[in-house]
Amino acid sequence: MGTSEQELKDMLRKLGIYVLFLIDLSILAFGMVSTDMYHLNTVMTHLFMEPAEGKDGFGTIRSKSDFWKFVQGPLLDGLYWDKWYNNKTLPFQNYSHIYYENLLLGAAQVRQVKVRNNTCSIYPYFRSFLDECYSEYHYQAEDRSDDALRNESEWKYTPADSFTLWYLGSMGLYGGGGYLFTLPKSKQESIEKLASLKQNNWLTRGTRVVFIDFSTYNANINLFCVVRLVVEFPATGGAFTSIQIYSVKLLRYTTRYDYFVASCEIIFLLFIVTFITQEAIKIVKLKWEYFRSGWSWLELMLLTVSLLSIIFNIYRTVEVNLLMGELLSDANVYPDLHFLTFWQVLYNNMIAVNILFAWIKVLKYVRFNKTMERLSSTLSRCAKDITGFAIMFFIVFFAYAQFGYLVFGSQLEDFSTFQKCIFTQFRIVLGDFDFGNTEAVNRILGPIYFISFVFFVFFILLNMFLAIINNTYKEVKAEYNVMPSHKLPIRDLFRHSCDNALNKLKLKKPEQDTQPAAEKLERNYHPLERSMFLREKRALRRYQSYRQRKKDTRLFMCLHRTRPRTQLRAMSPLKIFGSKYVGSLLALLLPSPSSCSLS
Repeated sequence: MGTSEQELKDMLRKLGIYVLFLIDLSILAFGMVSTDMYHLNTVMTHLFMEPAEGKDGFGTIRSKSDFWKFVQGPLLDGLYWDKWYNNKTLPFQNYSHIYYENLLLGAAQVRQVKVRNNTCSIYPYFRSFLDECYSEYHYQAEDRSDDALRNESEWKYTPADSFTLWYLGSMGLYGGGGYLFTLPKSKQESIEKLASLKQNNWLTRGTRVVFIDFSTYNANINLFCVVRLVVEFPATGGAFTSIQIYSVKLLRYTTRYDYFVASCEIIFLLFIVTFITQEAIKIVKLKWEYFRSGWSWLELMLLTVSLLSIIFNIYRTVEVNLLMGELLSDANVYPDLHFLTFWQVLYNNMIAVNILFAWIKVLKYVRFNKTMERLSSTLSRCAKDITGFAIMFFIVFFAYAQFGYLVFGSQLEDFSTFQKCIFTQFRIVLGDFDFGNTEAVNRILGPIYFISFVFFVFFILLNMFLAIINNTYKEVKAEYNVMPSHKLPIRDLFRHSCDNALNKLKLKKPEQDTQPAAEKLERNYHPLERSMFLREKRALRRYQSYRQRKKDTRLFMCLHRTRPRTQLRAMSPLKIFGSKYVGSLLALLLPSPSSCSLS
């Protein structure tokens, strides 16, 4: 059996094993998500962002007075479902069902984070006009003092516990402590409590953010929904809102399908252990040569992400079993599920990255395909040119990003931060832009920025990038057309395997030898080797023809330099390039062998 055939069979065997790994990973990845998660997030968003007619939703909050209107109206209506759809009052229960299907776990919690007074410097000219100054939020400026006249929890600072996570908002990174309270089980009691807090100025000038947290559980689809409504009050005044909703499956193993997914997780673990062992053997055998291949680095990244996914899954499962009962033990307190949700979401993200790397690795096993071989050769050959182009491209790109941030940053949201400028420019390259806004901000620099950016980046730089790849691909394709291939086509292997199977089953008669004795030498090869031999023979003929054409072209150019044009015109009827005697004919016309070099 030839070397190429053995290599191809080994590659196909590895591909078959890897396809089984991909199937197992896909079942594991898609077994933990469902379209119900999207539907649950959607209905929860509509409940608070788009309330009933005549009431302002959460997204309309622009000041502290708007905040109190929302919490005393749409918020309580969304949390307490005490009436049926025909306005019939439901009997009072110690728990609420949002949309009649989602059990409100424990109580909802409201928490605010404040900064101290005199945490910013006032210019001397204005000190006589300003007695108080509250800076933007940062950890050192956070107010942790207690109100000595009140003993309720909402007036006492509560530090964060070990499981409370920090929150990255639009205006800052906020800690887990603050002034907090939980809403009572009764809607009427909640109305009275909120009215009292509003009357006693619970929100102050130092308030920088308010969190409204609650969690639900839907037994119909076995999903927890963790909701956080955030209202930020920046130092500039006003209010900015954001909503964070996670639908997660914390109780993983409840149905037969869940246990099937659990078995796939065990198989996934065995695959990873096997792959780690194989790569360790390769590293010991090849040593530093192992790290010179890009496929080796992809393999290492895939194994690293897989190990992290396994660790996160084990840790998340253990923490859910340990904390779930404790969190739900008291129905009058808020069960903080953000910690468990964080690890579940992190595990989901790791699996997503894992399956991305796993599918990219499939390209490693299809290298015997001519198209994939050309693609990899093209990318490897033009890597240096693309690197040089990328440096030039990003110099121009970031220069325009800084220009846009400085000119339009104070007026347009798309340019309000440097990061947004970068994404906005990528959108302009893709054709998604709003020229009218940039022109309205600055009628001179706006059009200059837009036209020059589109001209240099889109019409010049991007076309240079495409030209680099296109020219390199043409060179690679030309070389592959004239160079003989030493790799065995996959279709020949399959054809030979099918023929052998049919012959063994006596469904196909063996081919009769009708060729003359002079042609039997080629048939002494193995059938697959004979196929490769014939392909190489045809490629060699093309290569020799290509070399002959290049030689004839050099002869004609040499003749063009040594003979008058009148002689060349007289030779045109001979159709020099179509004659098989072109070499001899041109040699006779040359004045001497030393006039031109034909080597």
